[in-house]
Amino acid sequence: MVKLNKIYTRTGDNGTTALADGQRRSKANLRVETYGTVDETNACIGLVRLHTTGVLDGMLGAIQNDLFDLGADLATPPSPEPLPYEPLRIVASQVDRLERDIDSLNAVIPPLKSFVLPGGSAASAALHLARTVCRRAERLAVSLAAQEDETVSPEALRYLNRLSDFLFVASRTANADGADDVLWVPGANR
Repeated sequence: MVKLNKIYTRTGDNGTTALADGQRRSKANLRVETYGTVDETNACIGLVRLHTTGVLDGMLGAIQNDLFDLGADLATPPSPEPLPYEPLRIVASQVDRLERDIDSLNAVIPPLKSFVLPGGSAASAALHLARTVCRRAERLAVSLAAQEDETVSPEALRYLNRLSDFLFVASRTANADGADDVLWVPGANR
């Protein structure tokens, strides 16, 4: 159970922050940047939800909870020594749920004949913003995983990759199942 009774601690005034295992890292550290960008993705989805209802809103609510799990996963690097608690990790069932949700939404949307420009409805535009922030989080996680002294779980990487796919399909759902998509017209302004 999380208990927050004091919001400021002053421990970060020197430009460091604590990971879940107690390690202190620079706020500019790639791991911190990665889970911070996951948090930014979550905030974008919170804005999206101002414009959604029903099934799509329920899916987005579950994703917001997952993104806190993902942040906890990324904030707890693997430790050579046992931790006094079981670290929270993204698991395959969370990725599987995203795939089922993508398939469910995509089943009623016609195939694309062009790339989609971000826009159409407010929800769709906000979903595209969330998708681009999610893609940045994924790039950071891949960079973190490539560092010799760092590890990112394969399920965390899969989740981020699948989430950006979900957000794209959800953006089309929010555009009247693709009917209000704004399509790219190559070279239209030459």
